[in-house]
Amino acid sequence: MNHDAASTPPLAADKKMDAVDIQRVLLERICLLRYKPDDQLKEALLAAEFGVSRTPVRDALNRISHLGLIESRNGVGTVVMQLSAEQIQHVYEMRLELASLIGRVSPITPGPAHLTALLSLLEDARVLQQSFDPDGYVLINHRLNALIVTMIGNQSLRAMWQQTYFQAASTWYRVAELLGPAVGDTLINELSELIEAVKMGDAEALGYVERVHINYGYTKVKQLFL
Repeated sequence: MNHDAASTPPLAADKKMDAVDIQRVLLERICLLRYKPDDQLKEALLAAEFGVSRTPVRDALNRISHLGLIESRNGVGTVVMQLSAEQIQHVYEMRLELASLIGRVSPITPGPAHLTALLSLLEDARVLQQSFDPDGYVLINHRLNALIVTMIGNQSLRAMWQQTYFQAASTWYRVAELLGPAVGDTLINELSELIEAVKMGDAEALGYVERVHINYGYTKVKQLFL
């Protein structure tokens, strides 16, 4: 199995990875199918890889288990899970509702820094389309999600958004493999529409754009897997 995390920005040489860092890397590997359903995640091996004790690894695994993406099996250990059709349906139903709340519950007015970041993402998405690959598609979506999180003012909403994001994202590599550049075109459209919303400083419009594209993604997932 490939445990290479080269796509994850390296930490400073003097900074030891903590549970949050490890969680981020492991979630990325799950979403990129570096870890596939039923693959075993061993605390000792991960601790050795990251140069830490088992404690932050265990903490990271516990956090990911709450997402339903891994589980502990008696006599086996911690293994990667694949969401059931019903779970995927529930995740997308929740994300559609959460998106509509972004501009209504303690909204943060998007500003110049958000616009700059979106323009950079759009440029990268256009480059990706010239030589499309599922890894690049998923990683740009991860960066986009991290940016959107900074525009969600309500802490409870932000936590639920993050949880359902990674649950949904665990399906996207397979979607990108099957549909190819078509999903890249949709990503470019999403970024372009988000840029217009941010230019207007309209958090509610931003949430509306996300809801439209979540619904599009849900339609594709249903066609392919449900």
